[in-house]
Amino acid sequence: MISLTVTAVVFGVVFLAELPDKTALAGLVLGTRYRASYVFAGVAAAFALHVALAVAAGSVLTLLPQQIVHALTGVLFLGGAAVLLLKKGEDEEEIRKPENQSFWKVSGAGFMLILVAEFGDLTQIMTANLAARYDDPLSVGLGAVLALWAVAGLGIVGGKALMKKVPLRLITQIAALVMLALGVWSLWEAVTG
Repeated sequence: MISLTVTAVVFGVVFLAELPDKTALAGLVLGTRYRASYVFAGVAAAFALHVALAVAAGSVLTLLPQQIVHALTGVLFLGGAAVLLLKKGEDEEEIRKPENQSFWKVSGAGFMLILVAEFGDLTQIMTANLAARYDDPLSVGLGAVLALWAVAGLGIVGGKALMKKVPLRLITQIAALVMLALGVWSLWEAVTG
């Protein structure tokens, strides 16, 4: 059974953390060069694979005693908040153009770009943390993949307009504050539990 509360929390946290990420900018660049639906298909497949790996890793953590899991996820959330607050603005990475506009070339380029760029990324680590925290792999996986797909869609279709209206630094700070709160909460549960 899917928990809408867990799915919504995961969606919000992952969505905010992914917005300022380099992959949102990469999706934007790919979306301006190629057919958006082709780009999205490749990017969405890569994100689904990353979420599956992260949820599996997080589910393994649930085998540990709850206090250790809370302490570990708390420290990792605090680390993620620090990474978001301390990181400098990222430049667009140069993206190689596929030789033609075929579905397989364009979606393959999007898939490979995200597969490589997101491996071990903050949102993948956060997803593993959330899977360990909530012990609800289906709800966490659904929330994370929908958040990543939403950011990819925004980046591909309307990223330029969004970034003109909402400062990237503000989005980063909100994501960091949410992660800071989750980290403190997890550590509190580790100490009091």
